[in-house]
Amino acid sequence: MFLQIAVGTALLLVNITLSAIAAMVLEGLLVRAHQWLLREPHRPKLVVLLAGVSLWVLGVVTAGVWVWALAYRGLGIFATLEEAVYFSLVSYTTLGFGDVLLHPEWRLLAGMEAANGFLNFGLLTALLIEGLRQVRLGQWDTRQKRSR
Repeated sequence: MFLQIAVGTALLLVNITLSAIAAMVLEGLLVRAHQWLLREPHRPKLVVLLAGVSLWVLGVVTAGVWVWALAYRGLGIFATLEEAVYFSLVSYTTLGFGDVLLHPEWRLLAGMEAANGFLNFGLLTALLIEGLRQVRLGQWDTRQKRSR
């Protein structure tokens, strides 16, 4: 049990670190694009921003799934990479089909991965909303200053 907790904790820390780095890089990209985002027309830029940040979030989630899948494969829990990725995706998204299960000596990892995915989805959704909110407030402020 303690080995499962240690491995799961390490994988959680790796994923949290990856998400933090991704958020920091995304913030840097948004800062660089800020002036462009504030110029008219606003709506097409919001669409580009929403699509871009959504793809960014999907990439972070995909990386998280792969971290867990590669760990499962490296630990010899699954015979194939496809099976490890499938199980990881189902666990990370908290879907939990139950058609592929971990051996009892590793089953705590499934719950830890689900918690990791649940946390990441929440944090990344908050990041997405906050990014859009900041850009929209900036656009509104710029529009108000021009109309004075």
